[in-house]
Amino acid sequence: MSAFNDIRDYVAIPRVLSLKLSPDGSRLVSVVQSLNPDGKSYGTALWAVPVDGEPYRLTRSSKGESSAAFTDAGDVLFTSSRPDPTVKDAGEEVPALWLLPRGGGEARQVAARPGGIASFRTAGDVVVFASDVFDGEEATEEERRKARKDAGISAILHEGYPVRFWDHDLGPGRTRLFAGRLGADRLEDVRELTPDAGEALRDAAFDLTPDGATVVTTWRLALPRGEMRTELVAIDVATGERRVLFGDEAHDFGGQVAVSPDGTRVACTRDRLTALEVSARSELWVGDLATGEGHVPAPDLLFPADVEWAPDSSAVYVAADHQGRRPVFRVALGDGSGEAVRVTGDDASYLGLNASADGRFLYALRSGVGAAPGPARIDPAQAEIADLPSPAPRPELPGTLTEVSATADDGATIRGWLALPQGASAADPAPLVVFIHGGPLGSWNDWQWRWQSWIMAAHGYAVLMPDPCMSTGYGQDMIDRGWGDWGPRTMADLEAIVDVAVARDDIDAERTAAMGGSFGGYMANWVAGHTDRYKAIVTHASLWNLDQFAGTTDAAMYWQREFGPVGSERYAKLSPHLSLGEIRTPMLVIHGDKDYRVPIGEALRLWWDLQRSEVEAKFLYFPDENHWILKPGNVVAWYETVLAFLAQHVLGEEWKRPESVA
Repeated sequence: MSAFNDIRDYVAIPRVLSLKLSPDGSRLVSVVQSLNPDGKSYGTALWAVPVDGEPYRLTRSSKGESSAAFTDAGDVLFTSSRPDPTVKDAGEEVPALWLLPRGGGEARQVAARPGGIASFRTAGDVVVFASDVFDGEEATEEERRKARKDAGISAILHEGYPVRFWDHDLGPGRTRLFAGRLGADRLEDVRELTPDAGEALRDAAFDLTPDGATVVTTWRLALPRGEMRTELVAIDVATGERRVLFGDEAHDFGGQVAVSPDGTRVACTRDRLTALEVSARSELWVGDLATGEGHVPAPDLLFPADVEWAPDSSAVYVAADHQGRRPVFRVALGDGSGEAVRVTGDDASYLGLNASADGRFLYALRSGVGAAPGPARIDPAQAEIADLPSPAPRPELPGTLTEVSATADDGATIRGWLALPQGASAADPAPLVVFIHGGPLGSWNDWQWRWQSWIMAAHGYAVLMPDPCMSTGYGQDMIDRGWGDWGPRTMADLEAIVDVAVARDDIDAERTAAMGGSFGGYMANWVAGHTDRYKAIVTHASLWNLDQFAGTTDAAMYWQREFGPVGSERYAKLSPHLSLGEIRTPMLVIHGDKDYRVPIGEALRLWWDLQRSEVEAKFLYFPDENHWILKPGNVVAWYETVLAFLAQHVLGEEWKRPESVA
């Protein structure tokens, strides 16, 4: 028996979330998530991972810790909502900034704000952090927050767009940047750097120059008709003076913002603003901090996921999707080659890149479809990779992973992963479940805590994870193939690779199902209305009526760039609801009420339409979840309901209502 047989065992698996290397290169610090003793929620703690030793736990608090980073002196800064024992009647618990001394001992709070402290960066004794701030006098902010809460006021007056994001309402506070200096006990001389920011710093990504003199941050511009774009700006920490580094009308700048160790250059991503005939494209951008002049050093390296400078500032290490993996590439600067040289040659995916000060090693989180994240050391010169002891050892898999590919009707190669359960063979072929990924820009190239193929494998299913059109890691042509042609083009790609999978003698072609979430849910709905090859369809957080979705999602401007104005031609071509009359396959509809990316109205409309059409269906509704299902108990209910639904319609078993659902 593996941890994947019982969903309760699965949700209890600890998870390594991040990785930061100490200045002396002797240890890493990780945020590790694990199940709380009540079994109803997750908590976090900081763990030390010596580069030559066994991991050990650094913190223990009921509120947990996050966003850990080292100071230049080797102390650990982190954020936590834990109460400060030195302050009586501290009021509402919001994240504050804490320091754990490098020599050990108790952590102490070094900075707090009424609106909490979010992300932060440090260099020397300078710390820059983001905080949520009410407009008005700073001295009265805490009092005004309390008065609003005591009066039971939740109203927010908006004068611009957007008003919601993912699963939370925006406002009434707005993000500001603050700077201070680490003193003996507290952060001293704390001052606001961006009093005029408005909504410009919402979800900002920023970095600090090594001398602590300049913060480089994304800066969002509100444009007419609800549009926006993002520039990169440099802010003088001493004066608050701001200047634009990179910005033009055709691109967003941001993503992974990283200042070079010598303080002269900035690396980030440059994302093309899309339109009806302009597809998405994301590139590595490197520019001069003094002049603002920049360029794309490796044009073929697309959709960077993580960026880390070489310690001598001569090159940038980039983790980017590639053929169902996420390797690390090295991009040399100054030689004009435009080449990204692959550093890791395995099947893994990497994030959390950290370069040692001597340039010998990279440290990163190493994972893959068949491996949970764990710390690893990379020797770029020798192309050697070694896993380090992990605070959360990887669970044993209940099957095997293999690669499949097919040729689509237009000649394109469609590849994917196939997870096979133990014992699948020609004598005992496994039923097949097709997982359709979300995005639509994305790839099945990494471990998934939400959509876990190995749970399906533990219950006897083979799982096909295809990368159809608009999947990242296959060049710009793969994105272009599906742009503005979501349903038809994607389905043709899926059909091609499913045909290859079911032709295997260890797959049962007569017992198949399709599942998808978000864009994958859109495709599950599309598949339901355009083929009867599957015995069951599971559609999660799915788009159903594009007219409805395009004006109610939290980022309407993004989707309408590709679809056009609501009611235009592409809606009639691409909306799954127009094929309702063709649906014959039993469907399981899943949605969370706090989903603002694909609002609950999509599921309610779909459910009503299925009821009116007398399609056999069930609706699994989560009043307290967002776009994904994250709470441990709800995760159990999700998997148990999906497995029961598949058992009924794919395996032909009697319906058994899971005890985990009401």
